[in-house]
Parts: sequence; C-alpha cells; structure tokens
Amino acid sequence: MIISVASGKGGTGKTLVAVNMALSLKNRPLQFLDCDVEEPNAYLFFKPEITRIEAVYSLVPAIDEKLCDHCGKCAQFCQYNALLVTSQKAMVLPELCHSCGGCALVCPKKAITEEKYMIGSLKGGSAGNLELLYGELKVGKPLPAPIIKEVKRHIRKDRTVILDSPPGTSCPVIETVRGSDFCILVAEPTPFGLHDLKIAVQVLEELAIPFGVVLNRADIGDEKVQGFCNQKSIPILLEIPYLRKIAELYSKAIPFIQEMPEWKVKFQALFKKVERLCAQ
Repeated sequence: MIISVASGKGGTGKTLVAVNMALSLKNRPLQFLDCDVEEPNAYLFFKPEITRIEAVYSLVPAIDEKLCDHCGKCAQFCQYNALLVTSQKAMVLPELCHSCGGCALVCPKKAITEEKYMIGSLKGGSAGNLELLYGELKVGKPLPAPIIKEVKRHIRKDRTVILDSPPGTSCPVIETVRGSDFCILVAEPTPFGLHDLKIAVQVLEELAIPFGVVLNRADIGDEKVQGFCNQKSIPILLEIPYLRKIAELYSKAIPFIQEMPEWKVKFQALFKKVERLCAQ
C-alpha cells in the first residue's frame, strides 16, 4: 500500500504526521520517501545510516553549431523559453528546460541532441526495519518534479510505502501523490487552512485518489474545517491538539510518540483506518 501525506500549505504538519505514523509501525517492513526535495527534513527524525548517494540528472538540448542554420524552429516550439536563437548563435537555458525532447524532433538539420544536466541528488539509508529515501534539489535549480520522479522510481511493492509530500498543490505535489492508494490531508482549523484544504481536495478528486483528513492543532481556530468535511463526507481520521510539548519535541527533531507513548496507539489506529478505507 502506498500512502501519501499532503496538505494545501506549508507548516501544517505533514512531516509530523508522516514520521510519527511510520515510527508507530515498527513491526511492519516500511519504506519512507521524503518527496519534499527542496527542503527534505524527515531524515532528521529517523537518523538513518546514509549508505546511498547518487546524482540525479535531467536531459537538456545540446546544439551542434556546425549543423545549426539558426532557423529558430526549436525556439518557436519550446513553451518554456529554454532556447534562444539569433541569426548568429543558438543558446540553451538549461534551468528552464522541461526535458520534453521536442526541440530535437522539430530541428530540420538534426543539430540537436540531448545531454545530462545535474539537478540534484538521491540519498538513502535505513533505520531499523525502515528504509528511507529522499531527494535534494540542487540550489538554484527550479524544477523539483524530475527528482521526485527519481525518488518514486525506487518504490518497493513488497513494503508499505509512506510518501511525505511537498507543501501546496502545484506540480511537485501532484507528482508525489499520483499513484497513491490513499492520501492523508493534514489541515489546521483556520480560515487559511480551510482555503488550502479545499484546493487540495479538488486536486485529489480530479486525480481520483481516496483521501481523509488529519486535523493538526485541532483545538485552535474555528469549526469550519470540520463543517466542510462533514458536508463533503470526508472522514476526519485523527485530531492532534495544539500542545507546547509536541512543538518543543519537533523543534529538537524528536518524534513525539517517543515521549508521549499514548500517541503511538493513536497513530496505529490511524493506519488501520486508512487500511479499511483502501479496502472499501
């Protein structure tokens, strides 16, 4: 089973929920993929022994000036303005390239090939029975989705897989949650939380991925998030209160189920609810 943990905004508690749920399942072979490749932090809580570091590349056009006649058809084709062609020179802006390969197809002189361009790295290790993989986008590179794809390429079908998603509802999130059996949406009961939850729900409905909600800081704000979930028949799977101790432990990279063992049982119950909903 593949479970993604997402939300409509940053700072809502995705990693808090994903990490503590993973650690509550110690007797189960587990794979944890941190897909927040712009700022991965799950490894801080698991403290794994890193045994794998690999470069991640995308493919960008390489132009042979001897063959190029500067017709500009490649630049006209590129929707991302990754190619600039003048009467004297053709230039590639690799940071803007989405690696579609279309420029090579439309070049009448066959002057364009593809070459590797490093955009980040893949790292992995283990902590007990848990296998951890995460990506790191190279500083200054604008496209996290190819690294997320590379992280997900290593999903193991023989294990329960938990994906920690980036914040928001844009391309990196869609790339992360696509193919999940279930998505846990973490929300907070505030006007901003409700606004972003509605967008996240729209995305998951469009992708036809089953989902439920975990309310973090459940005792602040108002009850409009609960009202929205009731109206849409969205199950609220767990409510986590706003506790200073949880925040203090998180700031020290300590999973709070280690210091508050009663929550281990609650996260195990959360996982069982997800299993039941997936089976329906």
